[in-house]
Amino acid sequence: MENDNQPQRNTKEILEKLTIGLFIATLFIIGFNVVSINNLGKSQITTNAAITTTLAKTTTTSSLPFINVAPKGVPSFYGKELGVSYDDVSATDPQKAESTIKKLGVLDEKLSLQGADLARYIRIASRIGCEYCCGSPSIIFENGQAACGCSHSYAMRGVAKYLITYHPAEFTDDQILEELGKWKTLFFPDKLAQKAAILKAQGIELNYINLASNKYTGIEKKTSAGTNTMVGGC
Repeated sequence: MENDNQPQRNTKEILEKLTIGLFIATLFIIGFNVVSINNLGKSQITTNAAITTTLAKTTTTSSLPFINVAPKGVPSFYGKELGVSYDDVSATDPQKAESTIKKLGVLDEKLSLQGADLARYIRIASRIGCEYCCGSPSIIFENGQAACGCSHSYAMRGVAKYLITYHPAEFTDDQILEELGKWKTLFFPDKLAQKAAILKAQGIELNYINLASNKYTGIEKKTSAGTNTMVGGC
């Protein structure tokens, strides 16, 4: 009898082992699938986030039109006197641009202001900075001394001193500040073209005080940066 039941027990044991083996294999497959699905989900989330970020940056930059705000021609009164033109400062002719910037910068060193002229100079020059080059929030300190040593600031200070000294009646304070803004626009054409587009999009009047003075400094930082051409050494 014992021998008759032996094959049955063997068969039963084999079936039990197969069942356990299949069960373990099933658990392994289920676990593998769960891990794979989770990893795929994470990968998809990461990819979607990267795509979203890229699209956001692209939209922010490309949606802003390029606005050419560079002044043209010879400045009134002082242009012929100094032999300078707005057209002389361009990234296409670095040598001529450097020469013109230095010519204006020399005025800052040669001209000295006192009394009412100095007070006027401080009132005007303190309203414009050199944030795209040396990072100075103003090209002068409160006492009128130079706050930035880059060539752009020398040039803007030189223009201000010259106009206050030789054309005090022909230019108002705002008009002198506009002249500094015009030159600054030539020194940093890309940055100020981008800023012009932002001002226009926000319904802000486009003039050289709004564009280049400290009035709206930093407004362009709210969008992604584009190109940053700088004319003249820092």
